[in-house]
Amino acid sequence: MDANGHIQAIRLTIPARPEYITLGRLALTGIARLRVEPLSQEVLGDLKLALTEACTNSVRHAYADGQGSVQILYELHADRLVVEVSDDGEGFEPPAVPSEALDGEELSEGGLGIAIIEALADELEIRERAQGGSSLRFVKLL
Repeated sequence: MDANGHIQAIRLTIPARPEYITLGRLALTGIARLRVEPLSQEVLGDLKLALTEACTNSVRHAYADGQGSVQILYELHADRLVVEVSDDGEGFEPPAVPSEALDGEELSEGGLGIAIIEALADELEIRERAQGGSSLRFVKLL
């Protein structure tokens, strides 16, 4: 937020490779420090986990050939943090009922990401993008 109280968004683009997800977590830590009242370590840890799960979905599922990028948009408001993770890959259709992510077959393939994000965030929206790919947006009220 600038001196006039306007929200400024920060966008980070990383290669769709697991080793780059840490950059998104580091950026989140830095953004959290911009608040007048710092986030508790517990809240920051939850946000990092949610971000990691969202990025991992794009890295694992968006690009069959492993080539592509993941965009992370951070918006720090006075009362909430909004994070949107998007890609230009194959798209992703979440389970209609979040508890479906907990069945045994999905669990063996790592299907808990969406359920984890939903448990940690106050709002969650997953959609296909008009230009292709997917977008996962979560909000944490502060």
